[in-house]
Amino acid sequence: MKSLMIQGTASGVGKSVLVAGLCRLLARNGVSVAPFKPQNMSNNAAVTIDGGEIGRAQALQALACGIEATVHMNPVLIKPEADEKAQLVVQGKVVGQLQAKRFRQDRIGWMDTVLESFSKLQSEYDVVIVEGAGSPSEPNLREGDIANMGFAEAADVPVWLVGDIDCGGVFAALKGSLDILSESERGRVKALIINRFRGNLSLLDDALVWLEETTHKPVAGVIPYLPLELPEEDSPFRHLSDKSQDNAQLNIAAIAYPRLSNHDDIDPLASEAGVNLRFVRTPAELNPADLIILPGSKHVASDLEWLRDSGFVPLLEKHLRYGGKVLGICGGMQMLGASITDDGIEGVSATGLGWLALSTTMETEKTLRQVDQAAIGFEGARVTGYEIHHGQSNGEDSDLFPFAACSTDGQVWGTYVHGMFEQGEFRKAWLNRIGFSGSDGKDQTERTVASLDLLADALEAAIDPKLLAPLLRRKSI
Repeated sequence: MKSLMIQGTASGVGKSVLVAGLCRLLARNGVSVAPFKPQNMSNNAAVTIDGGEIGRAQALQALACGIEATVHMNPVLIKPEADEKAQLVVQGKVVGQLQAKRFRQDRIGWMDTVLESFSKLQSEYDVVIVEGAGSPSEPNLREGDIANMGFAEAADVPVWLVGDIDCGGVFAALKGSLDILSESERGRVKALIINRFRGNLSLLDDALVWLEETTHKPVAGVIPYLPLELPEEDSPFRHLSDKSQDNAQLNIAAIAYPRLSNHDDIDPLASEAGVNLRFVRTPAELNPADLIILPGSKHVASDLEWLRDSGFVPLLEKHLRYGGKVLGICGGMQMLGASITDDGIEGVSATGLGWLALSTTMETEKTLRQVDQAAIGFEGARVTGYEIHHGQSNGEDSDLFPFAACSTDGQVWGTYVHGMFEQGEFRKAWLNRIGFSGSDGKDQTERTVASLDLLADALEAAIDPKLLAPLLRRKSI
């Protein structure tokens, strides 16, 4: 079997994680495997080895495979900018804006591009594991579909359908989803998976028999709920551990504005023992905080306006008066500068907060580049990551790398580098600079790979070996 598609009964049922786990399982067994998602909608993106951008989940899945991510792993990426408008990225490059009212009509033309990228991956790898988007059973999205069954039918790919038992209603969700599909689409579904089960498996015995008899589909496996440290693509709130503020040596508040992007920049900080990190949406949630982070933003001017209108600015000013620290990442750094001038990208110019000596101009050409070099002033600690932004900021100081600016009192920092805290040695050095000496200095990739291996072990134990066997067959040499 050269390909398999994981579709789900809804968004958030665990498709991205299960694809990553299957990729890891196959790669550990010597199978040359790659991930693929025809169409993704996310403001959490990564820069690929071939200089484009894809959804962050596909970059994680590539890591699980032990390969470099390329633009062909996610040929269509939709990045929401407003309620009815999004930036459209095709094979890694911005090609324009997408209007919600024309979404169904416009996406029909992307199928050839999607199939081209899929064919390229199939020619290079033994197996391609495909991830669907949302649910294949939404009546309003089935016409012109390239993300789920529309793609699976066009590319002739078998499907496993996943439901999440942790959120309830999994049997109704699986049965109901199948009922909505066409006859040929139901025939394409080869197995069902129940994800995130807690408890004694024997409690499901009767229900599993009912499900198989009612749907005429085998249950491939029941996957247990696992304590994974993996980045969440859609939500920054679900994966952070609940640590007591009373025992925290460092309290961090990250502001979750409406167009928050690349929130996984924060994960390595949240993983530190002694750090309490929380995302906040109201000023009342801001304190206590030693460090406040302004993360990336897909629409900087509107998120800055929201920050002001919500009442955050007076509290940020008070935080700085009392010696607190502020870090702006990408769009968050642009907010901390003197001004944001727009040349037509976001359509709005704005006065910045004025705490960093830089000004930003939004330009048509997007900067996309991977970063791998020694930090300056942090004992040569290595920094890896990527830049992905429309804004160009004058006043950047290359002698501060990976930071672009820092206030003279050392309280306000700004950077364009996403993922810079992944490297434990640098993270430890910077945290020590701002007064936290408890970092373990562990690379985040180590934590991620450990979770991927835990996931792969669980899938190998839970999934019917007869269903896994076709995926484990390598090309003859």
